[in-house]
Amino acid sequence: MTEEKVEKNVAQIDSKFRRVLVASARAEQIMRGARPKIETGKMKPTRVAMEELSSSLVDWSYEPPAGETEEGAEAKAAEEQPAEVH
Repeated sequence: MTEEKVEKNVAQIDSKFRRVLVASARAEQIMRGARPKIETGKMKPTRVAMEELSSSLVDWSYEPPAGETEEGAEAKAAEEQPAEVH
């Protein structure tokens, strides 16, 4: 990988930890049946995900997924709370 590409990826993903999180989420998508964005050959899903990140083919952001608002997230969190035991 060239230095320019490495610098672009560093600017795109702010930490090594976040890079691992994004790659693991993408690898999980691939394992569940998502189509890879690169030619895979015999690569494992984790390697495919890392190559996709290196090629800047995976979109990610700090924001919730499209269509999910704060109100929707709060309602979902309220639904997931365990029932009280008396």
